Amino acid sequence: MGFPARKSAASLLTKVSAFLIRQGIDSYLVGGYVRDTLLGRATRDIDIAVAAPALEIAQRIAKALDGKYVPLDAANEIARVVLIEGELTQGERWHLDFSTIRGDIAANLSHRDFTIDAIAVNIRDLGVDYSAVHLIDPFQGQKDLEKGLIRVVSKTVFQDDPVRLLRAARLAAEYGFTIEDETEALIQSQSQLICRVAGERVREELCRLLSTSNAAHFLRYSDYLGLLTAIFPELTATKGVEQPKEHFWDVFHHSIETVAAIERLMSAKDLEYKDEILNLVPCSPTLIQHFNQEVASGVTRVTLLKLAALLHDIAKPQTKSLEPNGRARFLGHTKEGAEIAGNIMPRLRFSTKETKMVQRMIESHLRLWQMGGEGMPTRRAIYRYFRDTDEVGIDTIFLTLADYLATYGPNLDREDWQRCIQLTEYILSQREKERDIVTPPKLINGHDLINIFALEPSRQIGKLLEAVREAQAAGEITTREEALAFVQKRLATEEQKTV
Repeated sequence: MGFPARKSAASLLTKVSAFLIRQGIDSYLVGGYVRDTLLGRATRDIDIAVAAPALEIAQRIAKALDGKYVPLDAANEIARVVLIEGELTQGERWHLDFSTIRGDIAANLSHRDFTIDAIAVNIRDLGVDYSAVHLIDPFQGQKDLEKGLIRVVSKTVFQDDPVRLLRAARLAAEYGFTIEDETEALIQSQSQLICRVAGERVREELCRLLSTSNAAHFLRYSDYLGLLTAIFPELTATKGVEQPKEHFWDVFHHSIETVAAIERLMSAKDLEYKDEILNLVPCSPTLIQHFNQEVASGVTRVTLLKLAALLHDIAKPQTKSLEPNGRARFLGHTKEGAEIAGNIMPRLRFSTKETKMVQRMIESHLRLWQMGGEGMPTRRAIYRYFRDTDEVGIDTIFLTLADYLATYGPNLDREDWQRCIQLTEYILSQREKERDIVTPPKLINGHDLINIFALEPSRQIGKLLEAVREAQAAGEITTREEALAFVQKRLATEEQKTV
């Protein structure tokens, strides 16, 4: 492998290396940037180890390049320079992460996690032809890159930083690599160390794993490594919990299969040849844009959808009951599951918005079947669905479809699946064609109710306005006059009930 560099990266590195050389500071490219460059993968994150106080150097670099200085870890002397605008970065956002070398570069590399991350390049070498750059590679990381192997640098890497346990699985998912046998055994023996890691660091690795197209496989693998239930101990109780006969898997495996089904549904937009199941899935540029929307830094809707899929039946063990005929029921598992997710996600430092989105998906993942009945849902039912699911209405529909696929597995009936898709397409098309169903225009407001009907400010006003919106969505009223008449009739009915 050579050491190629994108034009924008080469220009940026030339500026950085010239600055550091003028200062007489020994500096090295290390870690992920070297790894990704050797693999020919685009990256805008550059790790630089300097034989000087990294915080001070980062501040000076930020000033010289008109970037933003961000201290990441003062105790361990790690800082970031963020470059966003300017000709140098061609309008792209770049991160330059600086760390302080303790000892020489060989000692620095010996404290890194995996051999593929323990490769360095002396910044002074960047002045020559990039293809001839000398790699400092004491642990044969380049060979492991070529083999697609993830191997620890030393036996203490996980004790030094337990988040590396999950990072190994995440790297395997991102790169399609294999974890080397001895490293795999080491992870299994030390998997519980992940419980010591700060929630935000676990969240970052978990979300990056979930964002890959083969996350379900690596969730299974993470369970084999002992990591999944260490991160989500609540999942332990779902193992071996049997379900009604139509279910192909127990609750635990069904949950992971639901993640796999999400990935299968999402792949419908990418495959030139679709199987008969995917061929039925609704797909449009609008839907693709919806699922690719970023909810938080580095977290898209589809990432949260996969997390909701993993957790959607987490309350089934404690809600399980048996009918006289022996059939299992899980009454209330959607609501209790949402409550459990509401405890898990803050523990992993997900935001309030992310938490509520996942909770709504879990709590509403059976609503699709409650809307249809024998035929297609009414305008009123569609309105209520999107009102209650708020901003995750579309996401919840796809969670429901994935749940259905993961229920029947290889026993899926194509005709039943086709009916599910017809219901989905009808709801989505109605939502697009008649936006008034989801967000009906305001005909009257609270001031009207106070002034016209002499009502006092109270919860009653909110309930009346919601009743008006629901009647609008159902097509029962369309004008202000009809809305006022509707309220008058409603008030008269309520008054009769109190007499």
